[in-house]
Formats: sequence, C-alpha cells, structure tokens
Amino acid sequence: LQVLMPPLSRNLRLPIIVVVHLPPRRKSLLPELFTPLCAAPVAEPDDKQPITGGGIWFAPPDYHLLIEGRSFALSLEAPVHFSRPSIDVLFESAAHAYGASLTGVVLSGASEDGALGASSIRQRGGHVYVQDPEQALMRTMPDAAIRLANPQFVGSLAAIAALLCDSTGWSP
Repeated sequence: LQVLMPPLSRNLRLPIIVVVHLPPRRKSLLPELFTPLCAAPVAEPDDKQPITGGGIWFAPPDYHLLIEGRSFALSLEAPVHFSRPSIDVLFESAAHAYGASLTGVVLSGASEDGALGASSIRQRGGHVYVQDPEQALMRTMPDAAIRLANPQFVGSLAAIAALLCDSTGWSP
C-alpha cells in the first residue's frame, strides 16, 4: 500500500476503498499512517455515508464494508475467510453497485479472500488487477485471484499504480 497509495492520491478523482485484514476490537492506525503519505484525504467511512471521489477509505476493523447504492454500509455479519472486514464482501457489493466501471486490486495475503469478489467484478464487466505472486510477501491471495477471476493484469505494485493513475476518473 505504501507503493500504491501515494501516487494514486495526487489528482485523485475517484474513491479508493481499501480492505486490510486487521485484528478485531482494536483501533486501526491506517488513516493516521497514510495521511502524511497521501495528498488525498484518508479516513474510515461511517455507516450510510455517501461515497465521494477524491478520497481514500479504509474499512474499519471488525466490520464488513459494503457498497449499497452510492453509500457505504457497515455490517457485523459473520467473518468470511476468517476475516471481518472481508475483501470478498466489499468486492461483491461494489461489483453489484458499479458494474463495468469498477476496478478491483488484489495484493499480497495469506488467505483466498478477494478471489470470489474479484470474479464478481469480472463477471459484471469490471477490471481486476493482481499483484504478481512472485513479488508478493504472501502469494495465497494473488494466486487465488488469478485462478478464479482471470484478471486483465498481473504485475508489480509500481505497474498497478501506473495503471490506476491512468484511470479515466470517477463519476458518482
């Protein structure tokens, strides 16, 4: 994330929504850690908060983060792949809300969370980018996403950042 987020935050027009598997019942330090690194505002969304472009949103610990219409929703449903928040939950709800205009990115991780959601993004016409498993600290997550989602791009973090920076932007 330290490679991806700073370049993306310059001239950011679209929302960036990030799920990191965090321990439950602890405050996340991610907004505080990334605020000095990023030009765009960094925060955790509130339940029912409208999604706006130009910001970076981190899923809060111990809640699933979903997209309902054009708003965030927080859920205490059961963990998925032993995780809450779950990447699959975010990706599946975002794919339903945004269809072909959505891009999902799967990075290093030790579970298969994100692979089914990435497949949902592809099925609805969106784009999926996956970190090269050979370059990931933990390759389980990228390997699963490649196997299930047939991503349009597999590559380095720098290459993914460049692709995302070339994005056409966000329209609510």
